[in-house]
Amino acid sequence: MGYPEKEQISKDLMALPDHQDKFKYLIKKGKNQPELNQEFKIEKFRIQGCMSKLWLHPQFKEGKIYFSSDSDAAIPKGIAAILTEIYSGLTPDEALEFDSSFLKEVGVAQHLSMNRSNGLVKLYEQIRLYALAFKSLNRG
Repeated sequence: MGYPEKEQISKDLMALPDHQDKFKYLIKKGKNQPELNQEFKIEKFRIQGCMSKLWLHPQFKEGKIYFSSDSDAAIPKGIAAILTEIYSGLTPDEALEFDSSFLKEVGVAQHLSMNRSNGLVKLYEQIRLYALAFKSLNRG
C-alpha cells in the first residue's frame, strides 16, 4: 500500500473540477471504508484537537504500519480514510518520510475550515507519533 494508493487518489482528486466535488469524493471514501470496531472507539485512539470525534487505530505487523479510522463527521471520516489507505502498509521510516502536504497538492486542504485544518494537522501528527513509536519498538 502507500505510494500506489497516493498516486491513484491524487489522479482521482486532481480530475475533479472544484472543491465541492473533492468533498463529495472524500465523503464517498469515508462511507466505503470498513467501520472501526467499537472497542477502538475510545479516548486512547481519539485524535485530540479535532472538533469532531475522530479515531485512529494503529497496528504493527511484519515491520509495517496499518491504520484503521472512523469519525462521526463525513469530511473528517473521508480524509482519515484516504490517509489510512495511503499510510497503511508503509514501514515506520516510509511513513515518517511521507510528505504531509499531499491534501494541499490535490486541492483539498486549502478549502477546509480552520477547525478541520487543525484536525488534519493533529491527524498527521498522530500518524507520525505512531510511526516513531513503532520504529523505536522495532529496534528493541
